[in-house]
Amino acid sequence: MATMNIRRDDTVIILAGRDKGKTGKVMKAFPAENGEGTVVVGGVSVASRHQKPKNQQGQPGSQGGIIKLETPIYVSKVMRVCPECGKPTRAAHKFLNDGTKVRVCKKCGKTI
Repeated sequence: MATMNIRRDDTVIILAGRDKGKTGKVMKAFPAENGEGTVVVGGVSVASRHQKPKNQQGQPGSQGGIIKLETPIYVSKVMRVCPECGKPTRAAHKFLNDGTKVRVCKKCGKTI
């Protein structure tokens, strides 16, 4: 499985598409087996879906109607925003003295 530099709870900015320039928090990350992974960003790439009401054998089910949900975005279309300097940046990797691997902001050098 391929590794991604963007993880759940990271703040990202959208680089391309109809939501270009919007920022949001990553809710889910889906690394791909072969190719490019996707992420679901809260409040970005929202689609409307028509849902039928579901009722299972006398028990109350879900209500029907038009629901809005976030759709996945390719990882190449988002870039992580550094929490320290607030700029979009790539993540560099560095080993600390105790041997743990951490992500580092390329712009300000702080640990992410």
